[in-house]
Order: sequence, then structure tokens, then C-alpha cells
Amino acid sequence: MKDDIVEREAGLHRGLSKSKLTMIGLGGAIGTGLFMGSSIAINYAGPGVIISYVIAAFIAVIMMFSLSEMAVAFPTPGSFGVYAEKFLGGWAGFASRWTYWAAQVIAVGGEAVAVGIYMTYWFPGIPVWVWTLGFGTILIYVNSRSVENFATFEYWFAMIKVVAIVAFIIFGVSTVLGIGTPAVGFENFTHHGGFLPHGFSGVWMAVLMAIFSFVGVEVIAVTAGEAKDPQTAVPRAMKTMVFRLIIFYFLAISIMLAVVPWIDAGAKEITQSPFVKVFDHIGFTYAAGVMNFVVLTAALSSMNTNLYLTTRMIFSLSRGNYAPQSFGKLSKSGSPVNALVLSSIGIICAALIAKFSPMAYNYLFGIALFGALFVWLLTLLSHLRFRKQWVKDGGHKLSVQAPFFPALQIIGVILIAAILLTMGISEDWRVSWIVGVPWLIFLTIVYYKKYNPRIKVPEPKYSEVVK
Repeated sequence: MKDDIVEREAGLHRGLSKSKLTMIGLGGAIGTGLFMGSSIAINYAGPGVIISYVIAAFIAVIMMFSLSEMAVAFPTPGSFGVYAEKFLGGWAGFASRWTYWAAQVIAVGGEAVAVGIYMTYWFPGIPVWVWTLGFGTILIYVNSRSVENFATFEYWFAMIKVVAIVAFIIFGVSTVLGIGTPAVGFENFTHHGGFLPHGFSGVWMAVLMAIFSFVGVEVIAVTAGEAKDPQTAVPRAMKTMVFRLIIFYFLAISIMLAVVPWIDAGAKEITQSPFVKVFDHIGFTYAAGVMNFVVLTAALSSMNTNLYLTTRMIFSLSRGNYAPQSFGKLSKSGSPVNALVLSSIGIICAALIAKFSPMAYNYLFGIALFGALFVWLLTLLSHLRFRKQWVKDGGHKLSVQAPFFPALQIIGVILIAAILLTMGISEDWRVSWIVGVPWLIFLTIVYYKKYNPRIKVPEPKYSEVVK
């Protein structure tokens, strides 16, 4: 017998291979968090930002193992939202999915603003908001097609930035070591205040930015409902993606800091990608233009994937009776178009914010990060309940199991809670709490007034893995 909560979300076409799952995951995770947001992180920590990315990667690995294990047991488009509902209760599932949807809608807006900023490199006279709306319209159309068309489009989008990062690393290593050019060396790691110019407090603040670079790893679990063989493809794709991200981020950031003094690469208010600054700094203007094209495609790729994510979250909410039924309907091409239209509002909001504030990216990022980390927190708590319940009810051994359970999950919960608390204390990111806390209160009121009396969550059954 199939699980009731998972079965109600059936209907999406299963056609995504492991390679496309991996590229979709990379598309969601390698975006402005690395190509643009790293500038903010460097401004906080200087060369010590490398430690910040190590901490963020550690949390991402914990998430990857926990989410993979649950996705193998219950592959569903609702993913972590469904798991929160099953193991933490109706409110957790409701708040998790709506919060993730809202966070990613805002993230789509942040990516759209980044696209506009990148375009001003070539067309400084055209306002950012014009590019935001223009490219947003194109990606809405792409997402309205079948999932296979979306996956193909995203595959090549992601491929461009993966190849570009590899090329950047090769070029950077040659520049640092002096292969065919005078060696830059590693002196920039210790100049301008040393390796930790702002101490460990700066490193910790940079974790806020670094962790955002890994937000998106959960997209592979969301695609489980549309994967050809989710029990095998999802965990393999997630492992491959997370470890590629760690290598890419660590090497790319290290090279950037070696080539460009951190005081030049870092910035509180972003006007240009630090990757473009690397080539500008060494006088390769043509290469800087090419890199600007790459970071543009990276932002479009991440924006495209986040639109996919938000659409599936609304679809999941509708199938779970937590949103109007019209958002759970599929078009002839098999895409939840109504959910897509609703999820596109972030682009419009971003265009408006970009029109009136140069700090649009920073504001949108802070709010989106609050929502994403709240969902990560619930996901780890869900996994703590899942494993105990699975063993108690005699579930068979899964092909993927998170190691060092429950120690790693508890450490992950503590670290995420500490990051959220830091955001509330920090003047730079306080806007995330100003918006995020009232949002959670609003969701709680809506849930207990409208949904809790009507919907009863059935007890989970573990007799077999859902197929």
C-alpha cells in the first residue's frame, strides 16, 4: 500500500535522468550566491572566508545525507514539506512548504536583480528593472513547457557555468603559480590585515553568505517525483552535486583571493561580480566580458531552477489541500502552469525594489535566506523523527543512510539555529527577521484557523518503499 500523503501528489511525469538531476541541482546552487554574493562574504571575513565556506559546506553535507535518505524512502514533488508534515505534524508541513515557496520566490527576484546588474556591464544606460522583467518573462515561458524541455534547457545552462568555473580555476592556478605568466603567489592571503582581518566574528558573519551558496541542494529531492528511478538516481545525483560544489567553491574562492586583494574583491553594496573583477584587475578586459556573460547565464540558470522549485511547492500545497485546487492542475504539457504564474510574482516585486533601491539584492537575499534556513531546520528535525520511526516500525534497510546519526543532525540543527539568531542580531540582516517572523506568525494563524480542524494527517506507514 502506498503512503497516503505521498500518493496524493502523484501525477507529474517521471522522465528525469541522473545526469539531468545533477545539472538541475548545480543550476539551482551555483548562482549569485557564488558569483555575486561571495563579494559580501569576502567583505566580512577577508581571506578567512575560506573557513566560512568550509562551515557552510559541512552543514550542506549533513542536509544532503538526511534529505537523500528520506527521498529514497518517499520520492515526492513535495519533498521536505511532505516529510515535515509526516514526521512533525500538519503545521510543520504547511509552514515548511509555504515558507520555502516564499523564500524561493524572493530568491528568484534576487537572481533577476543580479541579471539586471550584470547587463549594465554592457548597457549602463538601461535600468536594472528593465532587464529583470525582460529575462523573467522568457524564463516563465520556458517553465510553462514540459519538464523534459525545462531539464534540457537547464542542463545546458548549468553546463556553461560548470565549464566556465573549471576554466577559471585552470586560468587562476596558472596565474598564481606562474605557468606562462609571472606568478602572483599567495601574498594576498596575508596582506591588508592578515588572514583573519576581522577575526572569527567576521568569519562567522561570512557563513551567512556562504550558506546561501549551498541553498539549492534540496532541489534534487524535489525532482524525485519526476525522476526515472528516484531510489537510485536521487541520492547519487545529490552526492555528486554537493561534493562538486564544495570543490568548485573552495578552489574558485581561493584563487580569487590569491589574484585580487580581498579589499578589492569584497563589497558591502554589490555593483559587479568579483569574478569579473579578477580579469579586470589583471587587465584582461575581453576575458572580463566573457566572464560577465558566464555569471549572467549562472544567474539565469539559478533563476530558472528556482522557478521550477516554487512551482512544485505550490503544486504540492494544492494537492495537500493547503492551497486552492486550481494550483494542483496540470497543463497538456504536464506542467502546473497556474502554480507557475503565482510563483512568478517575485520577478515583479524584484523589479519594483530594484527601481527604488540600490540595495535590492542585499534585502532580497536576507529575507530569502531566513526562509531557506527555517526549512533546513525543519528538514533536519524531520529526519530525526523519520529514522527513529522507520526503525521502530520495522522498515527495511535503505540504500542510503545518513552516517553518525543522530550526532550530525543535532550539530546541524544547532549551527542553523545559531545562524538564524545571528541574522536577527546583525544590523545588516535584521530585515530578514522583520519580514520572516511576522510571516511565520501569519502562517500559524492561517493554519490553525482554516486547516487544522479540517485536515487530519494519517499516521505514516512503513511497510514498503513507495514506488
